[in-house]
This record gives sequence, structure tokens and C-alpha cells, in this order.
Amino acid sequence: MSLEMRAGYEGTGPGAITPDGCAVELYSRMPEEGESEIIAAAVPAGATLLELGCGVGRMTHPLVERGFTVTAVDESPEMLERVRGARTVRSTIEGLDLGETFDVVVLASILVHTGDAAVRRGMLDACRRHVADGGCVLIQREGDGAHDNLPREVTIPGGCTIRKLSSEPVGDGVRSVKVEYVFPDVVWTQTYRARPLTREQFEQALAEADLKVDRVLTDDERWVRVVPA
Repeated sequence: MSLEMRAGYEGTGPGAITPDGCAVELYSRMPEEGESEIIAAAVPAGATLLELGCGVGRMTHPLVERGFTVTAVDESPEMLERVRGARTVRSTIEGLDLGETFDVVVLASILVHTGDAAVRRGMLDACRRHVADGGCVLIQREGDGAHDNLPREVTIPGGCTIRKLSSEPVGDGVRSVKVEYVFPDVVWTQTYRARPLTREQFEQALAEADLKVDRVLTDDERWVRVVPA
């Protein structure tokens, strides 16, 4: 995973921290929020699927349960240790080159909004390199207004309240975002850098990697089906 989270986590959260600053225990507590249903509705049943930035398997496990053959990629061995039922590969996304292709490539968790434009290009090149002819790439984007009207919060299943506290510009179109994850017994505070992308900027980034939008998958336009150009 890579959203430049090296400012990391504060508070009482125990456990390992990944190379990009993610708390493994936090992600092990976060529930799947319907992503596997969106993916399953957009691709053929039983497809081969490459999940980039899989973390602890929050989406991997329900995808496996739905009958997909999943290859799960993450740079953190501590994250991968928690993945079950899928082939696992330790690698950065931008550095991945498996020499094979898949029916579906998934780039979720707003990773396309990494603050480093070169890393984003590397991620999208990896998507293009690994998608089969006739296959697709499913990308999760930020929603409209993701950096507006802060602070705000939402409570998700599992008893976690996510508070998006601030989003401050740090130059070159990049923002420093601070988010707090509040559980009954622990609080994590995460700071990461993200680059908002207009629809035109998103499509230009895809074009540079020989990809194009096929269709939008959700009403909020956060999930997009992308195909080779």
C-alpha cells in the first residue's frame, strides 16, 4: 500500500507498523463495506483477480468466498500473514511484475490518489501490465467533496467511528489529511498525503498508462471500471 502514510499512527494502538506507516491491528479490525459486491457485479464469476494493496485481506476474504481466484499483493509481510485462501505476493504495487495477466485487477482504497505522481504512474502501469486482453481494472476513487466541510465523522459496522479531522494543502496539488479511528478500547490517528484528481486529471493519468474509463460502477462515482485503451 502507498499513500505516503509515514507520519503514521499515534495513540494506544499496539502491533506492527508497515513500511508505509499503516497499523496492522487497525486494518485487521476494519470491516469489508460492500466492496466485494461491487466487484462481483462488474466482472465474470470465477474470474482470476489481482488485488493490489490487499492489506490484511479485508476484501480478499469475501472475494475468495465468492469464488474468485485471488492473487493478493502487499509490501508488508505482517499484513500478508493475515491473508487466507489466496496466493500472496510481497511487493510494492509500482514494482510488481509477475509476468502473467489476470481477468481483473483491483486498485482500491483510494491508492490512485497517492501524493507522489511518479508512484501513481507506476501503479497504473502495473495495472496495465497485469490485465489480460479483454479484462478490466477496477479502481476506487475519492468521492466528490472528500476534502471539504471538515471535520466530519461516520460510524461503520464493527463499532468504529472514523473522523476526518483536516485536509491541508502542502504544495503541488497535494494535501496532508488527518483521520482518527475511534474504537471502544483504542484510538488511532493517521496522517497521510493525497492528491485530489478531477475527472479530467484522472482520465489523463489513465491515458498515460494506456488505460481508459469503460463505465462508472456506483452512483457516487467512487468505483470505476477501466479497460486497456
